[in-house]
This record gives sequence, structure tokens and C-alpha cells, in this order.
Amino acid sequence: MPVIFPFTAIVNQQRMKRALILNAIDQRIGGVLIRGERGTAKSTAARALAALLPQVKVVKGCRFGCDPDQPETWCTECQARAEAGEDLQNQWEWKPVPFVNLPVSATEDRVVGTLDIERAIQSGERHFEPGVLAAANRGILYIDEVNLLDDHVVDLLLDAAAMGVNIVEREGVSFWHPARFILVGTMNPEEGDLRPQLLDRFALAVDVQSVTDPAQRVQIIERNIAFEADPEGFREAWQPHEEELAQRIVRARELLPQVTYTSRDLLTIATFTASLGVDGHRADMVILKAARAQAAYEGRTAVTTDDIMMAAELALPHRLKRTPLGQSEVSFAELQERLANLVGEKQAEPTSTEPRRHRQEAEKAKKVLGA
Repeated sequence: MPVIFPFTAIVNQQRMKRALILNAIDQRIGGVLIRGERGTAKSTAARALAALLPQVKVVKGCRFGCDPDQPETWCTECQARAEAGEDLQNQWEWKPVPFVNLPVSATEDRVVGTLDIERAIQSGERHFEPGVLAAANRGILYIDEVNLLDDHVVDLLLDAAAMGVNIVEREGVSFWHPARFILVGTMNPEEGDLRPQLLDRFALAVDVQSVTDPAQRVQIIERNIAFEADPEGFREAWQPHEEELAQRIVRARELLPQVTYTSRDLLTIATFTASLGVDGHRADMVILKAARAQAAYEGRTAVTTDDIMMAAELALPHRLKRTPLGQSEVSFAELQERLANLVGEKQAEPTSTEPRRHRQEAEKAKKVLGA
């Protein structure tokens, strides 16, 4: 296998790296769209994240990488093996996190897989040929130039990412397997944009630009030259940083179920998204999930307003309404300022009425979020 440029060696691009790390901590966030010009380390970061993550525990002999500790998510084949008496929870092995690159020319069958109907009719055997979703299970599915991919295929990918399962049905014959992966799409806006409906389906979005600081540009040159001259040596030099980040992600995953939030946090999120005129409620859920992942990454068990602000920076820019000229009606700086002002107003409320206000805010939050 070729040596991958280390994730921690990527210069700058902090928001892009943070968006990828949060998805690695909680795959339920829903993926990330990275927009920017060529040569800004978009694909490098996606590949480096896969190489950084720890190996996954899979059922031995399973074509879909099922998790032996989660039998409720097993594929059709693993369920059949278990019903036949195999103890799959004690038949497992370790495998590297898969990284699957989806070509722009991919068809629906290439993505979801195919059922051999003729074989099923003639012999009664259910034969399934896995597709890209099967290969990417429990790993990273990377789509370069996602804006050039057929909209129908993008819909299929986003649906599978949201549900965590791929179900294929043909002529009364069905097959299903887990499809839990981190969806990473990259694109150059100069080559066309995604439809707003598809943009909204990507949980987080980051706009990356070329580094302008001369000192950092020198770092980029030096590190790339060093990597090209001795890939193994370069990666070995950065291995302590890679292992430190990998362990931090593992600890965050373990801590995530313990991260709590309050009704006040929900109201802050709901009020902020409503004030910006964000359509739908997906953004609210994404901000909450990303904020919890951020708290876990920092080693905390409670969400803070800073976590909400950092999550909003990643979840809202691509969901803001745009002018006829294609510019966002609210700039990124204004986004930060609005949230800071909202948080400041809430912190400035009189403490004497705090119990009553807290109950009122809890009721408002339930109504806004449909709880």
C-alpha cells in the first residue's frame, strides 16, 4: 500500500480538519462537503483521515465488514450464518478502515450493488454482488467533484448515509447490509454547484482557500518535498502526532454517549437558526450532534455555547439563503457575530427570574424542535 501523507502534517485548514474529525467521532453527523480550488489538500485530508483511524473489528469472512458486537446491524448473509448455528460474535478479525473513491461516472448498480434475479429464480439462491456502499461500510466514502455526479446517485448515497443501511429489492427478492460510513464530498465551485436540496443533505460544509501566509506556504513546500523524498521516513517522524490524535478520537468516541445538553442549549440552537431563516430542521439536529462531538473531543461531558458556535460555523454556511448573484445573505463573520450576540443576551438575563425563564425556555425549545 502506498504511504499516505499524515493528517497532522497538513498545514493550516483547521476548519476542514475539524469537520472531518467530528465526523470520525460521530458518523451519525452526516458527512462533510469540502468546497475550494484545486491544490488545497481536500483529497489529501480525506485519505489521511482514513489512514489515521484505528482498525475496525469485523465478522470473519463477511463481505460487508459487519460489526460482531452489533448483531442487530448484521447483513442478510451474517444473519443466515447465525441462524445456521455459527457463533459470529466469537469469529472476528481486525481490518483497516476502508477508503473508497467513488468515480463521477458511477451508476446506480455500481453504488448499491446488484441482485442476480435469474439465479434466484432458477436455483432459489439469493446472490448479491456488492457495490460501493458495501465496500465503504465502517469507513470513508470519498467523492471527488461531487457536483458533477448524477443527482440521483447523490440522493442514493445521502439516503444510505442517513439510514446506515443499504436495501436492494428486485422482483420480490431483497438483500440488505449495513452502510455506515463517513461521506466526504469535494468540489470546485467554479465548475458548478450542487442543488440546494443536495447541499442541505450534507451535514457540514467547509470552504477552503489557498494559504496566503508566506511562512505557512514555505511549510507546505518543505513538507511536501520531504514526503516525496522519503515517504516512510516522513510518516515515521509524524507518527507520534498521528497516534496522539487517533487516541484522542477513540477517547472522544467512548465519551460521546455521556455528553449531555440542556433545554437552554436547544433553545439557543433553535433561536439562532430561526433568526437566520434556515429552512427545515436538519441544521438544528446537525449543530447539536456536532456540538456534542466537539465536547467529547475536548474531553467534556456537557455541551457549552462555544461548542454550539463551532458547530454552527460548520453546519450553517451552506444553508444560508443566497442573493441572485450567488452570495450568501449573511457572511461568515456576521454568522459568528450573531451567535456571539445571542449568547451574550442570554447570559445577561436577570438571575432572579432564572428558574421561571428556564422552564419557559424549555417549553419553547420543545415547541420549536417539535419535541
